[in-house]
Amino acid sequence: MTVAAAGVRGVRPVPPPAVNERPLRYPDTSSPDVMRRRAWWLVAANVLFPGAAQVAAGGRRLGRIGVVATLVLWMLALAAVALLVLWPQAAYVVGANPITLTLVQVLLLAYAVLWLVLTFDTLRLVRLIKLRPGARITVPALAVAVMLLFSGGAVYASQTVGVARDALGSIFGLGGPVVEPSDGYYNILLLGADSGEGRDSMRPDSISVVSINAETGAATITGIPRDMVNVPFAEGPMQDLFPDGYGGPECSTAHCAMNEIFTEVNVLRDGAALYPGAEATGSDPGIEAVKDAAAGLLGIDIPYYVFIDMNGFAALVDALGGVEITVDERLPEGGGPAYPGQPAEEWATGWIEPGTQVMDGDTAQWYARSRYTTSDWDRMKRQRELQEAILRQFTPANVVTRFQDVLEAGGNLIETDIPESMVPYFIDLGMQTKELPLSTIELTPEGGVDPEDPDIEYIRELVQQSLHPPSPTPSP
Repeated sequence: MTVAAAGVRGVRPVPPPAVNERPLRYPDTSSPDVMRRRAWWLVAANVLFPGAAQVAAGGRRLGRIGVVATLVLWMLALAAVALLVLWPQAAYVVGANPITLTLVQVLLLAYAVLWLVLTFDTLRLVRLIKLRPGARITVPALAVAVMLLFSGGAVYASQTVGVARDALGSIFGLGGPVVEPSDGYYNILLLGADSGEGRDSMRPDSISVVSINAETGAATITGIPRDMVNVPFAEGPMQDLFPDGYGGPECSTAHCAMNEIFTEVNVLRDGAALYPGAEATGSDPGIEAVKDAAAGLLGIDIPYYVFIDMNGFAALVDALGGVEITVDERLPEGGGPAYPGQPAEEWATGWIEPGTQVMDGDTAQWYARSRYTTSDWDRMKRQRELQEAILRQFTPANVVTRFQDVLEAGGNLIETDIPESMVPYFIDLGMQTKELPLSTIELTPEGGVDPEDPDIEYIRELVQQSLHPPSPTPSP
């Protein structure tokens, strides 16, 4: 059959398109200017929409993979932002889930690798040999620089997600059972002390209970003096040992004070026998005993605790960029006097001066601990000021910009038995708490309470009035 015959029957070879019809795929390789412009177009397409350069000038299959992956990533990012704005609690549920965080980490790493492949394939399509000497350097240099910026950003984001997952696992890896709010509140015991060696004889420097309204997020912090005596226990093993409160001949510690209960249980008694299920829920027999003491004293249920390591406290303050505090009086830093009556000027290693200032972690730690020139009641007040200041610093913008530092500090700072499944709920409540005034109750002489002879009924009534204030009588 001749070519003419084939033409008659309608079968003819299709010539390739002219170079000016599809210059990206079929460029005029003899023109350095054309090839230079084409190179910049391909590099720009790879930056703005990875995969587009391959669709226009290279392997369409690889290009489609890049385009689809880019679209999926943008859709997921927009969906996350929309969920955070429109339904924040659902966003917290998704964001605090370890499986979700692992999936996000894998997707970010995969996209970083894909971008790497697409960039080098784009440089292959550019045909550097056809460019002038100057363009042979500037084009790949810019393409690689942008690749390192975006791929490196994806890798960094993946690492940050991994840090978040690990921090959640380390803090909330074990947890107690999920419980319903008691009388409309979740009550959480807050303990501040030094951890590390000698932890079995730990004496809390700070003891308080935060009560969070389960609907509004309104919070009340009740400060309990660490030297309070005759503290009653809620129903449980410690109440069986001390039916009349912590004291009497059954007490094995020096002063039978609130901050010695931990030592009583973990050192002087068989704590595991008293609270056999404590460690399985991420708690500790001594902490469970302090929970029962605080619950018996305040007349409320306390299902959870948060232990704050004072050695890691400074790291969190630094991670947040410091806290703003107004200091009322000059306070010394240092370990205290070597003998009774020694002037602070002789042993102080530094001073916290009066006035409004932004404290770093070390200064804030001394502000919370300083006690040799003031009373324990003053120190409790300062600790409450720091709690409020830290809460104010947990703004979305601050946490996002310092996300990894905050997570790493939190992982070394906090122990708790709050179950991981309740973390999103408490995050949502915490966001509401930030917008409301924080109420405080100090069980000190200034608050009408004598820690050496506490009126238990008065304390319980004080707490109930704060948590459940009477409704105002309507005017006639």
